[in-house]
Amino acid sequence: MSKQGEHKQEFNDRREKDLLRHILKTSLSYKLWVGFLILVILIGTYGYYRQLKYGLIVTAMRDYTSWGIYISNFVFFVAISLVGSLFSSILKLNKNEWSKPLTRISEIIAVSAIICAIVIIIVDMGRPDRFFYVIKYLRIQSPIIWDVIIISTYLVISLILLYTSLLPDVALCRDRLTAVPKWKKKLYRIMAINWHNDPKQVAMLQKVTKILAISVLPVAFAIHTVTSWLFATTWRPGWDSTNLGPYFVSGAFMAGAAAIIIAMYFIRKFINLNAYITESHFDKMGKLLVLLSLVYLYFNINEYLGPAFKMVGVEGEHITELFVGKYAPMYWFVQLGGLVLPIVLLLFKGMRRSLPISIISTFIILGAWFKRFLIVIPSLQHPYLPIQGVDESYLHYNPTWEEWTITLASFAWFLLIITVLIKLFPIIPIQKHEHVSKRHPILNFQK
Repeated sequence: MSKQGEHKQEFNDRREKDLLRHILKTSLSYKLWVGFLILVILIGTYGYYRQLKYGLIVTAMRDYTSWGIYISNFVFFVAISLVGSLFSSILKLNKNEWSKPLTRISEIIAVSAIICAIVIIIVDMGRPDRFFYVIKYLRIQSPIIWDVIIISTYLVISLILLYTSLLPDVALCRDRLTAVPKWKKKLYRIMAINWHNDPKQVAMLQKVTKILAISVLPVAFAIHTVTSWLFATTWRPGWDSTNLGPYFVSGAFMAGAAAIIIAMYFIRKFINLNAYITESHFDKMGKLLVLLSLVYLYFNINEYLGPAFKMVGVEGEHITELFVGKYAPMYWFVQLGGLVLPIVLLLFKGMRRSLPISIISTFIILGAWFKRFLIVIPSLQHPYLPIQGVDESYLHYNPTWEEWTITLASFAWFLLIITVLIKLFPIIPIQKHEHVSKRHPILNFQK
């Protein structure tokens, strides 16, 4: 072997060790983090047990506010899931080489988010068996069914897309990681399905991946457009708008990009991947986030300008409550702290470094969740045909502790799924879909 070949081999070996290290080594901080998430989930499970036992009366949802923070959570998770198509489809098909280390992160976030979106909808139904009745008595004229169909389709495509991208690296784990527990060896062996980087296998995988990358794009746009139709086809102020489709899609891309940046920061910090997720990645993600935020800002202006200019009837009452009423602090935090200020700050290169941009992205994520709350709750409290002589509790919505614990548990599940997948598999692609000869296994690398 030539000296150049030796250097390349040495580089590949070092790269493999770097990207497989976190699978073999379990730190105390990882165990504490998983323990914390499980604790939050257990508390949420108790809240859900009470909801199952006593019914939705334990929530603050009533005839006016029939959707609460569960639906806000649902829309938020659907928004985050759109990031998978941004990286796996748009940037990949556009041949953006810099985004390759981030593709698998985005795919894992997408799969985790869409699973939690499905679960939170079942929670919102009150009785879980109602979900099976939705499938059994399929009514295609119902917008709910449109959402069920498109979310299920997106979940299947996202899972296959994640699996196909993982396949070569799972085979690598099967061949290299001989010091892992038996259940992990079995898992890698089953998932690898006799993959050996054969040229025919590689060619087939590349073909399938391209088809999936193209297929996921229209489905990803459809999932958020159909979700927006759930609102647009319901007669409430703030929802009767043809702008909701692109408004939801643009907001989802922005929130998803912010979620990727936060994930990049913690993965880089705790798995020690500074050489693979660099400051250049944060800088490019910052520029992308500015672009997506500007698009979303345009649709925000488009969404509120018309009703605010006319201030007619119930629409005017709704706008007044958002601008200067009881929801004004939350509304202006969303618009200024979660949208305008991040755009301004990210125009400066210094703000696009790993720590500042991660903090800014956290505010964007908080703004994104509060935005979904504002989309759902204030509109429901201003029906066009109000019920006469209702109980005072119908006119207000303050989530109960059961709702909050279940909501926090859904976020804990989201983070736990991501954490487990990162622990089981290489978070950055190692194999380059080319034939690689078998080399020595990593025997005692956990030491």
